[in-house]
Amino acid sequence: MVQVGLLVRLKVKPGKEMEVARLLEGAQEIANGESAMPIWFALRLEPSVFGIFNAFPDEAGRTAHLEGELAKAVKAKGSALFVEPPMIEQIDILASKVMV
Repeated sequence: MVQVGLLVRLKVKPGKEMEVARLLEGAQEIANGESAMPIWFALRLEPSVFGIFNAFPDEAGRTAHLEGELAKAVKAKGSALFVEPPMIEQIDILASKVMV
């Protein structure tokens, strides 16, 4: 069961939307390799606002993710793609349902 998560908002510079979409689509391979993160979504919230939602069974998994390759990949592109640094919210998950 997942108990904690991250909600990330990425405000993208004009003209960089497709590059961010490709970055997030390509990040799925890295996300798939993170066993401590059973839930991961890359989102488009508005034409120039993207997001990431992920969930973890515990704080150790969330911390490992924040120090991992996926977080590093997004941060590395920071000033080139984003209007401001990613807004990262640490959240508690009260209830969940995931069916695949």
